[in-house]
Amino acid sequence: MSLPAGFWIRVGANIMDWLIINLPLIIIAGLITGEFSDENYFVSLITFLYVLITPVLWKGYVVGKRLAGIRIVKKDGSNVHIGNMLMRNIAAGIFYALTLGTGLIVSAFMVGLREDKRAIHDFIAGTYVTHSKPD
Repeated sequence: MSLPAGFWIRVGANIMDWLIINLPLIIIAGLITGEFSDENYFVSLITFLYVLITPVLWKGYVVGKRLAGIRIVKKDGSNVHIGNMLMRNIAAGIFYALTLGTGLIVSAFMVGLREDKRAIHDFIAGTYVTHSKPD
């Protein structure tokens, strides 16, 4: 396993993603519907498709992760596929919802404290976030 990405760089990548992808979507959807919220159905759908498909097409990157120099890979270091991303987003999302967010808090501690920096959604999907560039 190459150098895993830690807590703060992952947080920074998520913030950049929100600013670059979600905020413009919220503004566009708000101008169209009058509802300026990230809970808007259109924004939620586009964001879900973005985090599901972009890493598959772009070798583990989404915009924020690309800017931060980190990417999602399978545990063996190869590129993620749609199955990994479905597990990472849907199965993990269900788990986090069922645990009323407690699983998400535990995941944050796991990324901050574990040597391999893997969160619960990484274990579910067989992935981790790394600093390594694609081959």
